[in-house]
Amino acid sequence: MNIQEYFARISYNESHKDADLQTLTVIFQHHIQAIPFENLSMHCGETIELDLQAIYNKIVRKKRGGWCLETNYLLFWALEELGFDVCILGGNSYKPAERAYAAEMNHILLKVVIKGNSYIVDAGFGGAYQSWQPLILISGKDQPQTPGIFRFMEDNGTWYFEKVKRKHYIPEQSEPATGTPEPGNIRKMYTFTLQPRHINDFQELNTILQVSPDNILQKKSICSLQTSEGIYSLVGWTFIEVKYKYTEDTDLLQFATHTDEEVEKILKDKFGIVLENKLTPVNVRGLPPNLVDTI
Repeated sequence: MNIQEYFARISYNESHKDADLQTLTVIFQHHIQAIPFENLSMHCGETIELDLQAIYNKIVRKKRGGWCLETNYLLFWALEELGFDVCILGGNSYKPAERAYAAEMNHILLKVVIKGNSYIVDAGFGGAYQSWQPLILISGKDQPQTPGIFRFMEDNGTWYFEKVKRKHYIPEQSEPATGTPEPGNIRKMYTFTLQPRHINDFQELNTILQVSPDNILQKKSICSLQTSEGIYSLVGWTFIEVKYKYTEDTDLLQFATHTDEEVEKILKDKFGIVLENKLTPVNVRGLPPNLVDTI
């Protein structure tokens, strides 16, 4: 594994001599705009290995993406290589359909300490809930970014992460799509503690996610990538493009459904992904109505 090869993968060619917030921010932004959040392997008959060398080969050399366990573990390695004070944390994601947080840890995120300040760096949440900059770990502080306003709330050692969503404008529709948020709507994302974790703590989760039929990642083939203006997402056969701040408080959302052959072309043209094995697109629950929460 080679840090320069990783830099080439994310198109990063700036100075990295200082492990400071500016360097962290730029590397993070390059990472999320180059490496898609995707679970396509499980829909191509491939096994996902939670092994650094395997992840490096897949994402850096084969130019694929990965889900949170892969893309955040790769970022953890890169930041360690650059001398950052970084550790792995575990989170419990919020399940909107159940209006509750997962009982078991099912998400990986990173904490980076710079000059005594702790920042949360998470390149693996994907879609509309992906932050674009490191977030300082302060309870109750609104942190506006291009995707929206992010916020941490702390209660007795447990941290809650949430985002304030904007409205969506969908052309040629007289009424908003089902699930489209009103201004000020808060989307709960996950909880976490500051207990340091090791990647081995996630090995069982990595296995369960690939075999559990109730897991949303089994029910949907997903590929999403942050762009300079918003997001590209492919969910099943539906390609979704989001442009942030189309107007001050509204994002532009456009989507279209495609054939299997067109899906293959979209993966190559929009995400830079050429799969080795045949993809079987999946979207069990359908789009819409849950278009907004999927992206």
